[in-house]
Amino acid sequence: MGWMEPSPAARVTCCIAGCGPAGAVLGLLLARSGVDVLVLEKHGDFLRDFRGDTLHPSTLRLFDELGLAERLLRVPHQEAEVLGVTTDAGDFTLADFRRLPGRYRFLAFMPQWDFLDFVVGQARRLPSFELRMEAEALGVLEEAGRVTGLTWRDRAGAAHQVRARLTVAADGRGSRLRRSAGLRPTEFGVPVDVLWFRLPRRATDPQTFGRLAAGHLLVLIDRGAYWQIAYLIPKAAADELHRAGLGRLRASVAELVPFLEDRVGELRSWDDVRTLRVQVDRLRRWFRPGLLCIGDAAHAMSPIGGVGINLAVHDAVAAANLLVRPLRDGTLSTRHLARVQLRRLLPTVVVQWGQRTIQDRFLSPLLAGRVPAKGPLVLRALRRYPVLQGVPARLVGIGVLPEHVRTPAAAAAPCLPSLTCAARPRGRRPPGPRAGGRRQSH
Repeated sequence: MGWMEPSPAARVTCCIAGCGPAGAVLGLLLARSGVDVLVLEKHGDFLRDFRGDTLHPSTLRLFDELGLAERLLRVPHQEAEVLGVTTDAGDFTLADFRRLPGRYRFLAFMPQWDFLDFVVGQARRLPSFELRMEAEALGVLEEAGRVTGLTWRDRAGAAHQVRARLTVAADGRGSRLRRSAGLRPTEFGVPVDVLWFRLPRRATDPQTFGRLAAGHLLVLIDRGAYWQIAYLIPKAAADELHRAGLGRLRASVAELVPFLEDRVGELRSWDDVRTLRVQVDRLRRWFRPGLLCIGDAAHAMSPIGGVGINLAVHDAVAAANLLVRPLRDGTLSTRHLARVQLRRLLPTVVVQWGQRTIQDRFLSPLLAGRVPAKGPLVLRALRRYPVLQGVPARLVGIGVLPEHVRTPAAAAAPCLPSLTCAARPRGRRPPGPRAGGRRQSH
């Protein structure tokens, strides 16, 4: 449809562009505290494959603080208490989450669309929350150097305006809102891209998480009925692989993971393989007067560690903690937005530094074929001293400066328990059977 003149502007306290993990959780928390929120999502649903799907212990704890963890963990998912990798030199354990404190000593692998459906389902029970699907944010509205809202387009092509006390860009690494506001990220070089595809899984398949060999690294995520597979390749090598033919990819997967040999034929064309162009970047400044960027719009992360969802969720929690009061009493200033960035900058910088270090010192040599015959030194150290397996578990599962929910529940939001009502006796484990193995489907 062609461009139409904007309709009269609606007004809302907070307008969020993007209903990914950051936007959905921020919308839930603000609405829970009585702030009227409009969330705009450009797609008609959340069903987009090969998105981040790892919920870490620190994120599960946040939902526990909201009184929602038990309900969240009723959504079908798989759990991993231990992450391991198979190499030509044998099996190694990367991280043992059973060594962590607290109730949630595992990673939960949940399709992102199911996670978002859950969060939005809880938010829609609140009177001050509104979500509009197929609503694409186009750019910011400005008055005297201050962002006062945004323009958006519906599925029919009609343009609309929303005036807001606070506009939040949570529309991903290619954020259109961020770009229209003149904010440009600093990009850091990344030596790898990722091929994403799926192959059938059988109940008799061994439990595994990764396969490492000279020149190759595969990550396998158990989806119950199928394996979701990430195949790391050198940066921009996808075109060369395409020219070599799909048979080369099939043969490589079959050689690395022999139990998949009779299933690689399910990759019938390159349409069955997605290429993720990995990027790591960060805004120098996450805000302008009236505008805040969070999640991938503020800092795109590498897939290493599967931390993207969790950093985005913790951004949202920090933003809600710091902004609910000034949003409700009308005193929001740039100083409040700067505090959000200050709070979340250290975790972002530390994680990105760690990802870049792993990329440069481990992945690049690995993909170049430089792997010790006995396996990488760090893996050998983790096997020799098992207590060290708790270190990567803590860095990945809890992270740096994890957030806690400190926003109050408004009296008009009885469907979401307060922190007091949400409390459970300490020592109780979340519901659902979990065997001692790495994963069990719910």
